[in-house]
Amino acid sequence: MLDRLREDIACILERDPAARSSWEVLTCYPGLHALILHRRASWCRRHGLHWLARLISHTGRFLTGIELHPGATIGHRVFIDHGMGVVVGETAEIGDGCTIYQGVTLGGTALVKGAKRHPTLGKDVIVGANSQVLGGFTVGDGARIGSGAVVVKPVPPGATAVGNPARVIQADTEAAREAAAAKMGFSAYGVTQGDDPVSQAMKGLIDNASAHEHQVMLLWQAIEKLSARTRELPAGDCVPQDAQTTEVFDAERMNRLVK
Repeated sequence: MLDRLREDIACILERDPAARSSWEVLTCYPGLHALILHRRASWCRRHGLHWLARLISHTGRFLTGIELHPGATIGHRVFIDHGMGVVVGETAEIGDGCTIYQGVTLGGTALVKGAKRHPTLGKDVIVGANSQVLGGFTVGDGARIGSGAVVVKPVPPGATAVGNPARVIQADTEAAREAAAAKMGFSAYGVTQGDDPVSQAMKGLIDNASAHEHQVMLLWQAIEKLSARTRELPAGDCVPQDAQTTEVFDAERMNRLVK
C-alpha cells in the first residue's frame, strides 16, 4: 500500500510543475485522495460489501468533487489533475500512466446491467478538460483527447481526438501530408491546422495533387516498359518529349491561389 502511495506521489511530482513537495501532494491534491478512497471502495466491492463501497465512493465525491465508481478499474501512476467534476463509470478501465483533467466523464450509453457500458483507456492516455468519452469502446495507448471533445467511437493508439462529435487525427497522416507538401515546395502549415474551411480544402488539394502526380508518374513508367518490350525500342524513344515521367508540382501556382 505504501509503495503504491509513493508511486502516486512520484507521478504527480513528475507531471505537475506546480507540485513542490511530497507533503504538499499528499495533503492538498484531491486527485490523490480520490484514488486512495477508490482503492478502499474497490476492495469492499470485491469482497461483497457493495453498500459500504458506494458509501466510501460517495464520501470521496463529497470531499474531492471526483466521482469514481467502485467497479471502475484504475491502473498505476494515474494522475487526476485538479479533478473537480470528473465522473468515471462502473465498467470503465483506466490504464497505467493516464492523465485526466477536470470535468472529464467516462460514461456509458447503454442501460444493460452487466454489459461493458463505459470506455477503456489504454496506457499513457491524456484526457483533456471537460471532455466526454461515452461508450464501451477502447481509446488506444498514447492517445490524446482534446479539451471539450465528445468521443463516441474508438480512438487508435497514438491518435488525437478533437471536436464535437470528435474526429480522429492520425499523427502519421498529418506528417505524411506535410512531407508531401514540402516535397512540392508548398507548406500545409502556411494556411492553418484548424477547422477553417479554406484550410480543409487546401489539405484536400494537397492530398489529391500528391496522389495524382504519383499516379501519373507510375503510368508513364508502365508505358515506357510496355512500349520498349513490344516495339523493341529504347525506352526514351517511345515517350513524347513533353511526357511527365517524374513527380512535379507547381508550387508557385498553389501559393498564388491562397494569397
